[in-house]
Amino acid sequence: MTSQGVAAVDRALTILRAFEGDNDPEPLTLAALARRTGLYKSTMLRLMVSLQAFGYIVQLPDGRYHLGPTPFRLGSLYQRGNRLYDHVMPVLRELVARGTESGSFHIRHDEKLRLCVLRVDSQHATLDRVCAGALLPLHRGASGTTILAFDSDESGEKYQAARQTFSAVSYGERDPDCAGISSPVFGADNRLVGALSVSGPKSRFTDENVRRMSALVLDAAMRVTRVLGGRNDAMAARAERLVQPA
Repeated sequence: MTSQGVAAVDRALTILRAFEGDNDPEPLTLAALARRTGLYKSTMLRLMVSLQAFGYIVQLPDGRYHLGPTPFRLGSLYQRGNRLYDHVMPVLRELVARGTESGSFHIRHDEKLRLCVLRVDSQHATLDRVCAGALLPLHRGASGTTILAFDSDESGEKYQAARQTFSAVSYGERDPDCAGISSPVFGADNRLVGALSVSGPKSRFTDENVRRMSALVLDAAMRVTRVLGGRNDAMAARAERLVQPA
Protein backbone atom coordinates (compact mmCIF):
# COMPACT_ATOMS: atom_id res chain seq x y z
CA MET A 1 0.00 0.00 0.00
CA THR A 2 1.02 3.60 -0.54
CA SER A 3 0.48 6.21 2.17
CA GLN A 4 -2.71 7.15 0.31
CA GLY A 5 -4.12 3.71 -0.46
CA VAL A 6 -3.48 0.61 -2.56
CA ALA A 7 -0.79 1.27 -5.16
CA ALA A 8 -2.47 -0.67 -7.98
CA VAL A 9 -5.77 1.15 -7.38
CA ASP A 10 -3.99 4.49 -7.31
CA ARG A 11 -2.37 3.72 -10.68
CA ALA A 12 -5.66 2.58 -12.22
CA LEU A 13 -7.41 5.76 -11.09
CA THR A 14 -4.48 7.78 -12.42
CA ILE A 15 -5.12 6.26 -15.84
CA LEU A 16 -8.80 7.21 -15.67
CA ARG A 17 -7.93 10.76 -14.63
CA ALA A 18 -5.74 11.09 -17.72
CA PHE A 19 -8.94 11.46 -19.73
CA GLU A 20 -10.10 14.44 -17.67
CA GLY A 21 -9.58 18.08 -18.53
CA ASP A 22 -10.40 17.93 -22.25
CA ASN A 23 -13.60 19.70 -23.30
CA ASP A 24 -13.61 17.62 -26.48
CA PRO A 25 -11.93 14.39 -25.33
CA GLU A 26 -10.22 12.32 -27.99
CA PRO A 27 -9.15 8.67 -27.75
CA LEU A 28 -5.59 8.35 -26.46
CA THR A 29 -2.75 6.12 -27.53
CA LEU A 30 -0.82 4.11 -24.97
CA ALA A 31 2.12 6.48 -25.46
CA ALA A 32 -0.09 9.51 -24.76
CA LEU A 33 -1.45 7.86 -21.62
CA ALA A 34 2.07 7.11 -20.47
CA ARG A 35 3.03 10.78 -20.90
CA ARG A 36 -0.03 11.99 -19.00
CA THR A 37 0.27 9.52 -16.14
CA GLY A 38 4.02 9.05 -15.85
CA LEU A 39 3.46 5.28 -15.72
CA TYR A 40 5.40 2.66 -17.66
CA LYS A 41 3.58 1.16 -20.63
CA SER A 42 4.08 -2.35 -19.27
CA THR A 43 2.44 -1.34 -15.97
CA MET A 44 -0.45 0.29 -17.76
CA LEU A 45 -1.10 -2.69 -20.02
CA ARG A 46 -1.64 -4.94 -17.00
CA LEU A 47 -4.04 -2.45 -15.42
CA MET A 48 -5.87 -1.95 -18.72
CA VAL A 49 -6.99 -5.59 -18.65
CA SER A 50 -8.97 -5.00 -15.44
CA LEU A 51 -10.23 -1.57 -16.49
CA GLN A 52 -11.53 -2.99 -19.76
CA ALA A 53 -13.09 -6.02 -18.06
CA PHE A 54 -15.21 -3.75 -15.86
CA GLY A 55 -16.09 -1.34 -18.66
CA TYR A 56 -14.08 1.65 -17.47
CA ILE A 57 -11.97 1.77 -20.63
CA VAL A 58 -12.48 0.47 -24.15
CA GLN A 59 -9.87 -0.11 -26.84
CA LEU A 60 -10.82 1.07 -30.31
CA PRO A 61 -9.96 -0.87 -33.50
CA ASP A 62 -7.06 1.51 -34.21
CA GLY A 63 -5.48 0.64 -30.84
CA ARG A 64 -6.34 3.88 -29.03
CA TYR A 65 -8.19 3.96 -25.73
CA HIS A 66 -11.27 5.81 -24.58
CA LEU A 67 -13.51 5.83 -21.53
CA GLY A 68 -16.01 2.99 -21.50
CA PRO A 69 -19.69 2.94 -20.49
CA THR A 70 -19.17 2.38 -16.76
CA PRO A 71 -18.13 5.96 -15.89
CA PHE A 72 -21.23 7.22 -17.72
CA ARG A 73 -23.44 4.77 -15.83
CA LEU A 74 -21.96 5.79 -12.49
CA GLY A 75 -22.36 9.45 -13.41
CA SER A 76 -26.02 8.86 -14.17
CA LEU A 77 -26.46 7.14 -10.81
CA TYR A 78 -24.75 10.08 -9.11
CA GLN A 79 -27.11 12.55 -10.76
CA ARG A 80 -30.21 10.56 -9.87
CA GLY A 81 -29.11 10.22 -6.26
CA ASN A 82 -27.90 13.79 -5.83
CA ARG A 83 -30.37 16.45 -4.71
CA LEU A 84 -28.37 19.09 -6.55
CA TYR A 85 -29.52 17.85 -9.93
CA ASP A 86 -33.21 18.08 -9.01
CA HIS A 87 -32.87 21.51 -7.45
CA VAL A 88 -30.26 23.21 -9.63
CA MET A 89 -31.16 22.08 -13.15
CA PRO A 90 -34.61 23.74 -13.19
CA VAL A 91 -32.99 26.98 -12.02
CA LEU A 92 -30.33 26.82 -14.74
CA ARG A 93 -33.00 26.19 -17.36
CA GLU A 94 -35.00 29.13 -16.04
CA LEU A 95 -31.98 31.43 -16.25
CA VAL A 96 -31.35 30.45 -19.86
CA ALA A 97 -35.05 30.86 -20.69
CA ARG A 98 -34.83 34.42 -19.36
CA GLY A 99 -32.11 35.21 -21.90
CA THR A 100 -28.93 34.82 -19.84
CA GLU A 101 -25.74 33.20 -21.05
CA SER A 102 -25.16 29.47 -20.48
CA GLY A 103 -25.80 28.35 -16.92
CA SER A 104 -23.47 26.09 -14.92
CA PHE A 105 -22.95 24.79 -11.41
CA HIS A 106 -19.40 24.28 -10.15
CA ILE A 107 -18.01 22.58 -7.05
CA ARG A 108 -14.49 22.45 -5.66
CA HIS A 109 -12.54 19.45 -6.97
CA ASP A 110 -9.22 19.94 -5.18
CA GLU A 111 -6.74 22.69 -4.32
CA LYS A 112 -6.26 23.69 -7.96
CA LEU A 113 -9.37 22.67 -9.88
CA ARG A 114 -13.13 23.11 -9.87
CA LEU A 115 -15.60 20.73 -11.49
CA CYS A 116 -18.57 21.71 -13.63
CA VAL A 117 -21.23 19.24 -12.49
CA LEU A 118 -24.27 20.73 -14.27
CA ARG A 119 -24.62 22.75 -17.46
CA VAL A 120 -27.41 24.20 -19.63
CA ASP A 121 -26.36 25.82 -22.90
CA SER A 122 -27.80 29.22 -23.76
CA GLN A 123 -30.00 29.92 -26.75
CA HIS A 124 -27.24 31.95 -28.43
CA ALA A 125 -25.50 30.71 -31.55
CA THR A 126 -22.00 31.02 -30.07
CA LEU A 127 -21.08 29.47 -26.71
CA ASP A 128 -18.10 29.19 -24.40
CA ARG A 129 -16.29 25.86 -24.19
CA VAL A 130 -17.64 24.52 -20.90
CA CYS A 131 -19.48 21.25 -20.39
CA ALA A 132 -20.63 19.10 -17.49
CA GLY A 133 -17.71 17.04 -16.25
CA ALA A 134 -15.08 19.60 -17.25
CA LEU A 135 -12.28 20.40 -14.81
CA LEU A 136 -11.37 24.09 -14.80
CA PRO A 137 -8.80 26.20 -12.93
CA LEU A 138 -9.91 27.11 -9.42
CA HIS A 139 -7.95 30.37 -9.36
CA ARG A 140 -9.36 31.71 -12.63
CA GLY A 141 -12.92 32.59 -13.59
CA ALA A 142 -15.97 33.86 -11.73
CA SER A 143 -16.97 30.48 -10.30
CA GLY A 144 -13.45 29.89 -9.02
CA THR A 145 -13.48 33.30 -7.35
CA THR A 146 -16.80 32.49 -5.68
CA ILE A 147 -15.62 29.11 -4.42
CA LEU A 148 -12.40 30.51 -3.00
CA ALA A 149 -14.15 33.54 -1.51
CA PHE A 150 -16.46 31.38 0.59
CA ASP A 151 -14.36 28.22 1.03
CA SER A 152 -10.89 29.56 1.79
CA ASP A 153 -9.05 32.36 3.51
CA GLU A 154 -7.97 34.05 0.28
CA SER A 155 -7.58 37.76 1.01
CA GLY A 156 -7.24 39.30 -2.45
CA GLU A 157 -9.40 42.23 -3.49
CA LYS A 158 -11.65 40.21 -5.79
CA TYR A 159 -12.36 37.67 -3.05
CA GLN A 160 -13.22 40.38 -0.54
CA ALA A 161 -15.52 42.01 -3.10
CA ALA A 162 -17.25 38.67 -3.74
CA ARG A 163 -17.85 38.20 0.00
CA GLN A 164 -19.41 41.64 0.26
CA THR A 165 -21.64 41.43 -2.83
CA PHE A 166 -22.18 37.63 -3.06
CA SER A 167 -21.29 37.99 -6.72
CA ALA A 168 -18.18 37.67 -8.88
CA VAL A 169 -17.61 38.78 -12.46
CA SER A 170 -14.64 37.78 -14.59
CA TYR A 171 -13.53 38.96 -18.01
CA GLY A 172 -11.10 36.73 -19.88
CA GLU A 173 -9.48 35.16 -16.81
CA ARG A 174 -9.83 31.56 -17.95
CA ASP A 175 -10.41 32.15 -21.64
CA PRO A 176 -9.49 35.54 -23.17
CA ASP A 177 -12.69 35.54 -25.24
CA CYS A 178 -15.11 34.58 -22.45
CA ALA A 179 -16.63 36.13 -19.35
CA GLY A 180 -18.70 34.88 -16.44
CA ILE A 181 -20.85 35.83 -13.47
CA SER A 182 -21.20 33.69 -10.36
CA SER A 183 -22.89 33.60 -6.93
CA PRO A 184 -22.55 31.16 -4.02
CA VAL A 185 -24.99 28.44 -2.98
CA PHE A 186 -25.03 27.36 0.66
CA GLY A 187 -26.36 24.22 2.30
CA ALA A 188 -28.17 23.45 5.55
CA ASP A 189 -24.98 23.92 7.56
CA ASN A 190 -24.47 27.30 5.84
CA ARG A 191 -21.30 26.01 4.27
CA LEU A 192 -20.62 26.57 0.60
CA VAL A 193 -22.11 23.88 -1.65
CA GLY A 194 -20.94 25.35 -4.94
CA ALA A 195 -21.08 28.26 -7.37
CA LEU A 196 -24.00 29.01 -9.67
CA SER A 197 -22.88 30.86 -12.78
CA VAL A 198 -23.57 32.04 -16.30
CA SER A 199 -20.82 32.35 -18.88
CA GLY A 200 -20.33 33.08 -22.55
CA PRO A 201 -18.49 35.22 -25.12
CA LYS A 202 -17.04 38.35 -23.53
CA SER A 203 -18.47 40.61 -26.24
CA ARG A 204 -22.00 40.02 -24.89
CA PHE A 205 -21.07 41.03 -21.33
CA THR A 206 -21.96 44.70 -21.65
CA ASP A 207 -22.45 46.77 -18.50
CA GLU A 208 -26.22 46.55 -18.86
CA ASN A 209 -26.18 42.78 -19.42
CA VAL A 210 -23.82 42.24 -16.48
CA ARG A 211 -26.11 44.18 -14.14
CA ARG A 212 -29.17 42.27 -15.32
CA MET A 213 -27.58 38.83 -15.23
CA SER A 214 -25.83 39.46 -11.90
CA ALA A 215 -29.22 40.12 -10.29
CA LEU A 216 -30.75 37.02 -11.88
CA VAL A 217 -27.85 34.78 -10.87
CA LEU A 218 -27.82 36.05 -7.28
CA ASP A 219 -31.56 35.56 -6.96
CA ALA A 220 -31.30 32.04 -8.43
CA ALA A 221 -28.45 31.13 -6.07
CA MET A 222 -30.48 32.41 -3.11
CA ARG A 223 -33.48 30.31 -4.13
CA VAL A 224 -31.37 27.16 -4.40
CA THR A 225 -29.78 27.96 -1.04
CA ARG A 226 -33.23 28.11 0.57
CA VAL A 227 -34.29 24.81 -1.01
CA LEU A 228 -31.12 23.15 0.32
CA GLY A 229 -31.87 24.42 3.82
CA GLY A 230 -29.31 27.20 3.85
CA ARG A 231 -29.81 30.72 5.15
CA ASN A 232 -27.84 33.89 4.61
CA ASP A 233 -29.73 37.04 5.54
CA ALA A 234 -27.21 39.43 4.00
CA MET A 235 -27.27 37.53 0.71
CA ALA A 236 -31.08 37.37 0.73
CA ALA A 237 -31.35 41.12 1.35
CA ARG A 238 -29.01 41.93 -1.50
CA ALA A 239 -30.83 39.56 -3.85
CA GLU A 240 -34.14 41.19 -2.95
CA ARG A 241 -32.73 44.68 -3.73
CA LEU A 242 -31.20 43.70 -7.05
CA VAL A 243 -33.61 41.23 -8.60
CA GLN A 244 -35.67 42.59 -11.47
CA PRO A 245 -39.37 41.88 -11.88
CA ALA A 246 -40.15 39.02 -14.27
